[in-house]
Amino acid sequence: MHDNSATLVYFSPTGTTRKVLKGIIEGLQAGTVHEIDLTPPSAEGYDRALKTEGLTLIGAPVYAGRIPDTAVQRLKRLKADKTPAVIVVVYGNRAYEDALLELSTIVRETGFIPIAAGAFIGEHSYSTMTTPIAAGRPDPQDLDQARVFGALIREKLERIPSLEDIQALPLPGDFPFKDPGVWPEMSPTVREDLCNRCGICAEACPAGAIAMDTTVLTDKKRCIDCCACVKACPTGARVMEEPLIQQIAHWLSETFTQRKEPEMFV
Repeated sequence: MHDNSATLVYFSPTGTTRKVLKGIIEGLQAGTVHEIDLTPPSAEGYDRALKTEGLTLIGAPVYAGRIPDTAVQRLKRLKADKTPAVIVVVYGNRAYEDALLELSTIVRETGFIPIAAGAFIGEHSYSTMTTPIAAGRPDPQDLDQARVFGALIREKLERIPSLEDIQALPLPGDFPFKDPGVWPEMSPTVREDLCNRCGICAEACPAGAIAMDTTVLTDKKRCIDCCACVKACPTGARVMEEPLIQQIAHWLSETFTQRKEPEMFV
């Protein structure tokens, strides 16, 4: 079975997950490619049935070994009918733990059939110049691996007669999934001396937690600590100064320096 069309579905606050999926698509050599971006707040109301023909690539970042709740709720709005899917998680060089298995469970419940899965590395949300954590990833080497993954998926699709011949993927992870615990309400703050009120931070926020007034207002209850606003700010005015986040960032930067490589299940 092989259809030359593909759909990308992703939650990608800082763009790393989308970048990996685009690399996989290059290896797949898909003709027609559609994209469904579940990142902006407007995606909370997204509700449609995906076409059953073609292949769907579904990607999400990993937060503390799990798929973030915001992404989970938006992914669950998708509906498919035995649609073949490639599932991808992107993590910050520490560990993806139960995330890939969790994503597989979610997409199966919504009508997809996972035919391949991958765990790739992306620059950590807490990475800064002083606490680099997988800085610059996915890099060219990662994207080469993404293209190889895409080629392997294409070969699998070409040799399998039908979806009924797809065997369940042996994915790492545990049931019940890891308890992420309860985090205190935190968010990046604004350096007023650098802020020019451009509004880019508000546009970048996937949770709709930032509002523009005479100053930049951030709702800590809605913030998911993805740091998309920090990375998007053109003047460096958005900063994450929460002591707990800085402590975690220093730990990650000092402990997980050895480069991890993508893992692929085909």
